[in-house]
Amino acid sequence: MESKPMIAITMGDPCGIGPEVLAKALSHPSVNLWCEPIVIGNQEVLTANLVSIGSSIDLVQVETPQAHIKGSGIVQILDPGNLEPNLIENGILSETAGLASMEWVLQAGNLCLNGSVDGMATAPINKEATRLAGFEDIGHMEVLQRLSNSGNVATMLISGSLRVVHLTTHRSLRLACEAVTKNNVLEKITLTDKCFREWGFSEPRIAVAALNPHASDGGLIGDEENEQILPAVIAAREKGIMVSGPIPADTVFHQAIRGRFDVVIAMYHDQGHIPVKVHGFEESVTINLGFPFIRTSVDHGTAFDISGKGIADATSMVESIRLAASIGAGRGLNRLISY
Repeated sequence: MESKPMIAITMGDPCGIGPEVLAKALSHPSVNLWCEPIVIGNQEVLTANLVSIGSSIDLVQVETPQAHIKGSGIVQILDPGNLEPNLIENGILSETAGLASMEWVLQAGNLCLNGSVDGMATAPINKEATRLAGFEDIGHMEVLQRLSNSGNVATMLISGSLRVVHLTTHRSLRLACEAVTKNNVLEKITLTDKCFREWGFSEPRIAVAALNPHASDGGLIGDEENEQILPAVIAAREKGIMVSGPIPADTVFHQAIRGRFDVVIAMYHDQGHIPVKVHGFEESVTINLGFPFIRTSVDHGTAFDISGKGIADATSMVESIRLAASIGAGRGLNRLISY
């Protein structure tokens, strides 16, 4: 029987739906079978959410992850005491909540770096709240990249068999287009091939999406395909990478869903996010490429408009834990732990 990996799970912004989806995910019958979860967050807030859904989960306060605390219905929580719940309110933007949520992320990242846990899964933070708290980093990836001193990193979204790596994420469309260079595209192709091989694919089939409509129609609608993307694809092939492109964005994702490719590299945020979320919004999750540890996440935001109403869907949280546990157990992307 496979040993269960220990996965640190951050609670996200406590003013949003993070605590609710985490409470629901921890109560899912499979989560405790997949991994040894340890929550990084506020015990009072999480307990209130567990009570609100009628969960019998027993939270055990720890100062460091404890491998010997096991059993059905038992979950470790590491609460650094950095949040006063009476100072925050559901659905209300809070500097206090933003600071606490980012400190939990940093704590989980450090646990990954020192080998105390086998990976981390994150509930959503609120970028406005973390900015109010003084963090200039745009999101999880940027702060963990700085923490781990990682170079070339990327965000990949997954929903079912559709996997999409993004050349850029949180940039304006104008700046994203400027980032479509031969070097940048080649870096992402190389990183994707490396990570997929580490995660169980002997020869990953990579597709690169075009930037312009119809892959520019031979240069009639832009020149990025011929001058930047195609040269990167050719250079990657010369390195022995199985990569195709540039392929028009209105067909490449359908081809990947049908099984022609293992992963698509999208040129900018919405080009990649839209097909994943249309294909399977509730099931979609995020994983980062290029970190020295596993980091997965829900693929949704803090949803302040429904916070505290008990109606948030926890499917993405469950799937992000399943993905982290699968890779943490050495099963990779192509052999995920089953329900």
